[in-house]
Order: sequence, then structure tokens, then C-alpha cells
Amino acid sequence: MKLDRTDKKILNAMQDNARISNLELAELVGLSPTPCSRRVKRLEESGLINAHVTLLNQSMLGLKLTAYIGISMDRHTPDRFEAFETEVLSYPEVMECSVVTGQSSDYLLKAVVADMEYYEKFLLGRLTRIPGVAGVHSSFELRRVVQRTKLPLEHIDDTTRVQA
Repeated sequence: MKLDRTDKKILNAMQDNARISNLELAELVGLSPTPCSRRVKRLEESGLINAHVTLLNQSMLGLKLTAYIGISMDRHTPDRFEAFETEVLSYPEVMECSVVTGQSSDYLLKAVVADMEYYEKFLLGRLTRIPGVAGVHSSFELRRVVQRTKLPLEHIDDTTRVQA
């Protein structure tokens, strides 16, 4: 699938405001509403647009603690990793989970919880009980400097192709 300048404008605008109306979006990117709607539909059907979400204010919801958790596994086997990943998927506190390299951890998790007391219960009552977890290293966010959900699109030009 080839992306052009207009697709890039659409993607940037929708990342800024997923609730933008088709009429507003069309005006912003210089299209009439019907072609704009068709382009958005094509971007959605290709899988390039995964979802439209609402971002909530974590602090106002009483979720005051963000933890970055390094997990090391006892064995590096597909079964062990699959079991861990399946379990972690069921934890709503886990916002992100990535397999990582270059450090002593096999996984890096970002978890959001109410406070340190809740974190202790989460860590000792659930996370460390997952079969195969051999080590845990936690770091806590003191202050968030940057938080983005918008992906950079500067590298896209009229010749850029994306795999759909």
C-alpha cells in the first residue's frame, strides 16, 4: 500500500484527535467529505489504523504510581514465554509488555497502579507467581517528562510503501 501526502495529513490529524468529524478532517486535509471518508476506510481496512481510543487522566483516576518492571525468566523456551505472555495479557494494570534484549531482563513491563501498597500486592500476589519468573527489578516513575501517543510520520514521502 502506498501512502501519499494526503494520507499522511489524515493520519497526523486523526492522531491529534480521533474524534474529528469526517467533515472537519476533509476540510483540514483539502478533500471533499466522500473521498476523505474513503481514504480513512482504506487506512482502517489495511490495518494501518488499529483503533480509535480515548485517553484518560491517570492521576485523576487515582492511579498515582507507574512502575517499569524488568522480568527475567528461568528458562528461555517457547512454552515458558507463551505462558508468561498469556498470563500478563490478563492483567489490566500492565499497560505495555515487551520482550527486550541488551539487559538482564527478558521482559520490560509498564504497570499503572493506585499506590505502593497495591503494587506490592500486584507484584507478590500475582506477577512473581507466574511460572518461570526468576527475577524482578522495579523502577518507579518520579515525573513524566514526555508522553506521546502520536507516532512520528516525518519519514513518509510520496514513495513510501507500507505493508498491509
